[in-house]
Amino acid sequence: MSTLSPKISKCIARQILDSRGKATIEVEIFSDYEDMSAKASVPSGKSTGSNEAFEMRDADGGVLTVIENIEKIIAPKIIGQVVDSEEIDHLILRLDITPNKKHIGANSMLGVSIAMARLEAKMRGMPLWQFISKRGQFEAGKPRLFMNTLNGGAHADFRLPFQEYILSVGGESLFSANEKAKAIFQRVKEKLDVENADYYMGDEGGFAPRFENLEKPFEILSECIKDEDDIFIAIDAAASEFYKNGKYEVLGQTLANGELFMAYKTLIEKFSLRSLEDPFQEKDYDGFEMAMRWFGESVLIVGDDLTTTNSTLIKKIGERNLANAVIIKPNQIGTILETLEAIRAAKSFNWKIIVSHRSGETMDSFISDLAVGVGAYGIKAGAHTQPERLAKYDRLVEIEKEMNVISEEDRKQKEEEHKRKEQMPYY
Repeated sequence: MSTLSPKISKCIARQILDSRGKATIEVEIFSDYEDMSAKASVPSGKSTGSNEAFEMRDADGGVLTVIENIEKIIAPKIIGQVVDSEEIDHLILRLDITPNKKHIGANSMLGVSIAMARLEAKMRGMPLWQFISKRGQFEAGKPRLFMNTLNGGAHADFRLPFQEYILSVGGESLFSANEKAKAIFQRVKEKLDVENADYYMGDEGGFAPRFENLEKPFEILSECIKDEDDIFIAIDAAASEFYKNGKYEVLGQTLANGELFMAYKTLIEKFSLRSLEDPFQEKDYDGFEMAMRWFGESVLIVGDDLTTTNSTLIKKIGERNLANAVIIKPNQIGTILETLEAIRAAKSFNWKIIVSHRSGETMDSFISDLAVGVGAYGIKAGAHTQPERLAKYDRLVEIEKEMNVISEEDRKQKEEEHKRKEQMPYY
């Protein structure tokens, strides 16, 4: 970056449509250095935790108020400021001191926050994932793919009781894991066709069949991965969505948390589930405590609605040992600054980090850079169908190439330094 400290010259916002056809925002920020600019767009969730930051919308579901907040409240404060994404995050947080960002809206903040990080990375001449790694002081790494294969719950009209039936795919490289995931996804489709299953595509691009048997989706997934290595089944139960009057409504049955726990126990033993996300309602701490006590040594007990990318909540849950992994969704909190704080809090408990998309996605691939930049254990980006999901997978493969180039450059630099030292005279 120039020693003259480039400044922000312009900040504009516009309305676009997400993967569900709902309005959302795209932000573009310009610098006074060669008119360099960067864009960001903001996703939206359908199944949300009660502690998520406020997503502002107009009465008709539009985002004109959000655009106005960006252009009339945020833009005047950041224009003329030095291109420093962390400082800008601090600045926009001072513009809304409400606990849940109700004054400006987390979606207003996040669009600006991501665009700023992308702009600063661009001006520093480094990939976004590397910039995130350096800014947050995290060791970069390649995540596992958590591919949402079957959709249920709020994402598919409750045709299946759990919201996401996931295949977690690893491999020698992100490219090989991605290719494996695509092949298995096609295999699942063929299996559903053979079963004459009544299905359509859910919000996150996965198949949404209707089965009245709790075990049937797991039988299908198990059959499709039986000859594969480095792959396991996971679920996002999103249990808050089927929690009614202190009980859990599952396929016409009303279950207490102990009975739901036993259902999970059976699924774990029968189908080797290794990750349960939000297995109980977000305030059902007894349920989470039970899950951790019995499964915590071998199964990921993942907080999402439980933790909402909030460092304060993560610390509270960590101190009570109610989870051992966490979902990270930047739009749950509002800025990259707070997102990195949440990740840091989770890492202090040695939790696994899983960076996640939302059900209403855009073509923005920021979460791919975030997952790699913070060395996340996994990334949830949906199924290999919708372009908004494919953008994340494509970016991961691109990042891997960037990492290989940087690694090779570092190797050559070290070799040159070693040669120079060998040629130095000794006195």
